[in-house]
Amino acid sequence: MMGNSGSGFTDAPGHGPSRRSVLGALSAVPLAAGGLVAASSTAEASTTASTATASGASVSSPGNPSSKDAPISKAGLRRLREVLAGHMASKRIPGLVALVSRGGQTHVEALGTMRAEGGAPMRRDTIFRMASTTKPVSMAAAMVLLDECRIRLDDPVERGLYPQEGAPNLAPDEWMRRLGTLPLMYQPGEHWQYNMSHDVLGVLVARVTGKPFETFLRERIFDPLGMKDTGFHVPAGKIDRLPPLYSPDPVSGKLVVWDEAVGGRVSKPPVFQSGGGGLVSTVDDYHAYFRMLLNGGVHNGQRILSRPAVEMMTSNRLSPQETAFRTEMAKKYVHVSFGQGQHGGWGFGMAVRTYRADYASVGQFGWDGGAGTSTYGDPDKQLAGILLTQVGTTNPDSTRAILDFWTTLYQVIDD
Repeated sequence: MMGNSGSGFTDAPGHGPSRRSVLGALSAVPLAAGGLVAASSTAEASTTASTATASGASVSSPGNPSSKDAPISKAGLRRLREVLAGHMASKRIPGLVALVSRGGQTHVEALGTMRAEGGAPMRRDTIFRMASTTKPVSMAAAMVLLDECRIRLDDPVERGLYPQEGAPNLAPDEWMRRLGTLPLMYQPGEHWQYNMSHDVLGVLVARVTGKPFETFLRERIFDPLGMKDTGFHVPAGKIDRLPPLYSPDPVSGKLVVWDEAVGGRVSKPPVFQSGGGGLVSTVDDYHAYFRMLLNGGVHNGQRILSRPAVEMMTSNRLSPQETAFRTEMAKKYVHVSFGQGQHGGWGFGMAVRTYRADYASVGQFGWDGGAGTSTYGDPDKQLAGILLTQVGTTNPDSTRAILDFWTTLYQVIDD
């Protein structure tokens, strides 16, 4: 999952005109051919933390439904910790940070160490590379623009992505120029394809607002939600909170450092701010975002997104034919992705559960990342869960931890 297939919006030379709209960008429907050069010792469980104490007790979160309306089982939380601690004991994952919240209660577990050889323990404020779990958050910038009528779902994307004559040769412009030379794999609306459209959407947001993508995200999403540790790089003053990213050898399983913290890929501002996979963040920052979605676009009394915008983001946007194709692919080939979950549908920047294939409810929304991250919200249960690791999905280890996390997370519900 560290590398993904691409998608784009321009017609191939010699092709007739096609419908290229903002809706296509949001839904990741139009496709382009690949090949673009884009600028773009394991300890036992060490720490148990909650919003209040190290004992694992949960507390109420402001601005959310009462904890009395959505209880969390203490026995279920103990089981969750035991299962996650077992993955630490396997020495295949150095450390992780997990969060579960329901209604007004939030519980966090920080287990293991930052590095495979041991040393500093994982902490609640550890910063992780979010990889493809960037997508659900970066989509919010486009939804703000939709709410404000600065873009429209059926606007031709050329309005925001046309070549800018005389503009400085900035990386996003060069990236778009190269993307525009590639032929489409499919005509827009004919097929669902993952990933590239989210990077294009970041460029669109920057063009429409006249600001760097991250600046607009910070002004309209990060700062209002208190996401102080989320961005496209880790500043020097916080680099000690970033673990290395490990890419296990697919044969031996040995943990190999794929990206170091100091001097690594996210230690300095990127040339290209990738809306498809470039964010770094923490469990508390992502929790604020997903609780806002579960609360219909409101955070602590402040409206971030309109309720209709949230409903659009978290509803299946695929056609019946596309949904059937994706469901069939998931059911037949789920073993290829190490048993990663089956979702069925796709909203704006995230998967949407359209059928019951595991413990998750129909309507659950969110996504996973190739750096070993998983973030979902369940509106039916008013449940949010986040699991962050520093082990990429080149072998099954982090994926199995993610699956076990969600299996045990749903057992904390004790109505």
